[in-house]
Parts: sequence; structure tokens; C-alpha cells
Amino acid sequence: MSQSVRVLAAQCCFDIIDNGLSMSEALPRAQAKLSNDLDKALLQEICFGVMRYLPQLEAATSQLMVKPLVKQLRPLQFLLYVGIYQLKFMRIPDHAAISETVEAARALKGQSLTKLINAVLRNVQRHPGIFDFNDAVDAVRFNHPGWLIKQLQQAYPEQWQDILLANQHKAPLWLRVNANVISAADYSAALTAEDIEHQQPIAAMPTAIVLKQAQDVSQLPGYDLGWFSVQDAAAQYAATLLDVKNNHLILDACCAPGGKTCHIAELAPGAKITALDKEPKRLTRVHENLARLNLKATVIAADAAQPDTWWQGQQFDRILLDVPCSATGVIRRHPDIRWLRKNNDIPTLVALQQQILQHCWPLLAPGGRLLYATCSVLPAENQQQISDFLAQHPDARLEPIQHQPDSTTIGWQILPNEQQLDGFYYALLVKDSKD
Repeated sequence: MSQSVRVLAAQCCFDIIDNGLSMSEALPRAQAKLSNDLDKALLQEICFGVMRYLPQLEAATSQLMVKPLVKQLRPLQFLLYVGIYQLKFMRIPDHAAISETVEAARALKGQSLTKLINAVLRNVQRHPGIFDFNDAVDAVRFNHPGWLIKQLQQAYPEQWQDILLANQHKAPLWLRVNANVISAADYSAALTAEDIEHQQPIAAMPTAIVLKQAQDVSQLPGYDLGWFSVQDAAAQYAATLLDVKNNHLILDACCAPGGKTCHIAELAPGAKITALDKEPKRLTRVHENLARLNLKATVIAADAAQPDTWWQGQQFDRILLDVPCSATGVIRRHPDIRWLRKNNDIPTLVALQQQILQHCWPLLAPGGRLLYATCSVLPAENQQQISDFLAQHPDARLEPIQHQPDSTTIGWQILPNEQQLDGFYYALLVKDSKD
């Protein structure tokens, strides 16, 4: 791994934590400065790792420094985290991790700090007990912000530790086979022919395939032919729960990047699908996915909470509301979420979700289905949101979901790593046909 990878990793982590950029913004920008695919992959591994272990990396350095580096020296503080992460979690030889990290400091205008950085890294190497956090406060022990730990403890008194530990692991790579083009059995055979180990572990979802090892999806069989899409199996339930038919008028109200839109179109190629998203830039991915899979939908840049600006007046048979949320169910896939999301974001998100629900409900035809979905594990965005909505709308009926373990609960909450899935929530609402 070249010195430039360490420099870019420190700058990328600095941009996320101090400047508030998301990983999806900062990492591609940094990777664009590299030409070697292996270096790009290593840069991603380091950045993801620092985000996963940030509190412990901070705690370790605080034991070895009088005070952290501040202001214009902040990128060098993150370079220390990059170096310590290599020593503790990567297979890079210690001498290489230390010497190259020290050299990287020069590129970050830290010539005067090379001795300090070298000393800190060598102390981490010599004293492994520095990284013993079994008795540390929960925020350090579990590498999550305190506010989120508290909310999980309240919501899941028996499972909160399992959720936090699951978030420390990499998410698996799931595929959704496009059954219009190739059967799941035939695609499984194509993977086997290429010696790509995989499983189809969910009986109710035969088109969901999980790979034993993540890899470049563009190199998998049939990528250019539209044989599959990349989509976590938890998200794959959305289109099936809607029970879409070819004669349906369907709204996907918060559609980007288009995975669920495409799945709906695969299941009901004759349906009329309107795919909506507030952010025009995000719709580029929707168009690309539809084109690759040779599927059709009417794609509109508009706000689901303002139907007067886009709705044509005909009620929909099916509505999917995959609403903006805290994304606390997909932290293992996006480890920066735990630091970018703040406690005071939740009430704002709950209000936005409620607004979208309230404005889209009149667009649903009597007897139609509306599927409310989030990738959150927080009850305020999920069960409580739907409970409040049902109390205000006597024409709304909650339909039990056959997959949920307890039919008396309000909707179906999937926790991170249940059956290797992302954390996800579904509530299926049916409009009274007498309305």
C-alpha cells in the first residue's frame, strides 16, 4: 500500500468527521486520485475501519498524547487513527504500517510531528493493553455514540448488544436474480461454474443470493445482460409484500437509487409505475438501473409530500413509501452513519415521514395497499409512527405480514444480521374499500 493511500485515508476520514461529508461523497472523491484498483480497495477498507473503530482509536491515542491535534493539524490526528487501525486490524507488517504512516505525515505538512507520530504508533505496537476496552464506557466498548446506545437499550433491552456487535462486521453482498431473464437455479449454476461460492438461504425469497465473499459485481456472470441486481435481501421483500399485478397503477414515492422500482417492474412488467424522488441527481442511478435491466417506469423529480406539483389525479393501486430515515439499520454497510446522524435528527425525520404518509395516503385507491418502509431500527420512526397514523386514519387497516414472528406487533422489524439481513422495517396498510 502506497503512502498516498494513507494520506487520502486521513483526509477522507477528516472530511467525514470534521466536515460532515458522507462516506459516499468523500470516498469516491479520494479514490478518483488513485489509478490502481487494489489501492482503491485498500483505501476503502481503511476508511470503513476507522469509522467502525473511531472511539477506540480516539481512546488509544488519548492515552499516549497530552492533547489531540487541532485546527490545521486535524488531518494528522486522523493519520494517527489510520496508522493504529493498520497495526490492530490489518495484516500489514508493523514496520511498514509505522514507517509509511510517518512518511505520510510529511505529505500532510506534518514534518515537525513525525517523531510524535512514530512514538505513538510504536507505543501501540509495544503495549497491546492500550487497546483493551472491556471495562470502558459503552460508547468506547461498542464503538457507537452514546445517544444511539441509549435508544437501543430502551427499545431492545435483550438485544441491544447484539445489534451493536453486528454493526461492527461487514455486510454481506446480496444479489436479486432477475427472474424475467434467468431463473434463480440457472443463475446459481452460472455462479458455481465460475467457482463463486454462494447461498440461497431464504426459502420465501428464492431469487435472493448471498455471496460468501464480496467482489466486483461488474465481473459477475450476466451483469451487462441484466441477470441480477445488487440488493440486500431485507429490501427485496418490499416488492413482494406489495403484491403487484400487471394491471396496477403503482407509485414508488422515494425511489432512488431504484432497486425497489426495478424489482416491482420485474414482478409486474405490465404495470404502470411512477418512480418519484426529490433529488434530481439521485435519479441518474434510477435511469441507469432501469436501462441495464431493460425495464420501464415513469421517473419524476418531485417531492412526495407535495402531490399537487406532480400527481395526475388517478389513485394508485399500490404505493411504496421507503421514506427518508435515520438509516440506523444499515450501519454495518455505512459505518459513517453512526457519526453523521445526531440525536436531534430523529424528531425532524419523524415529522418528515409523517408528512409524506399524510400526503400520500389520499393518493391510494380504496382497497389498495401502501407499504411503509425504513432502514431504521428506532421505534419512533417505525412502530410509533404507524401507531400514530392508524389512530388518525380510521380508513387505514394494518395487514399482518406473514414473515413477522409475532402477528400482534405493529409491522415487521428486522434487526441487523437476522438471517444476514440489514435492519429494516415494514408496515403494510390497506385502505378501507368502503371509503
